[in-house]
Amino acid sequence: MSQSSTITPNEKSDIRKEVAQHVSNWKGEEGNLIMILHAIQNQHGYVPREVAMELSREVGVTLGRIYEVLTFYHYFKLVPPGKHNISVCLGTACYLKGAPALINEVKSQLKVEEGGTTEDHEFHLDVVRCIGCCGMAPAMTVDGRTCGKVKPEDISKIIAETKSA
Repeated sequence: MSQSSTITPNEKSDIRKEVAQHVSNWKGEEGNLIMILHAIQNQHGYVPREVAMELSREVGVTLGRIYEVLTFYHYFKLVPPGKHNISVCLGTACYLKGAPALINEVKSQLKVEEGGTTEDHEFHLDVVRCIGCCGMAPAMTVDGRTCGKVKPEDISKIIAETKSA
């Protein structure tokens, strides 16, 4: 799909077919908007604006309502994710054991902000409230792999290992 704001007629047709299929799969189900958005995100890795606009048209829900749902739930992304996802836990145990320093180190080394993706689309940084690893605090996940008792000086090694994997 085109990253620019102008989409070709072929892309528009593909978007219509894709959205119609997702809507059809969840037709008549309670809470189907969220399920359709999950399907879209699973397909693209995020919810592209053009697809959200077509979904709005297809189901008769305002674009504003769709964005209310997208921005309420932390799971949904509005920008293409990076190749690798880093999630730093900022739950109570992790916070108290040094997670803010981990976040600052990741931001510094990758030149990325919280919720952002590096310019080369290699890494995406999320800050999450809990990953369920309080006994390993401070903890983070990298591409779904849990790293525990992380220190700021470990970040460069974690990034290097992730790049080479």
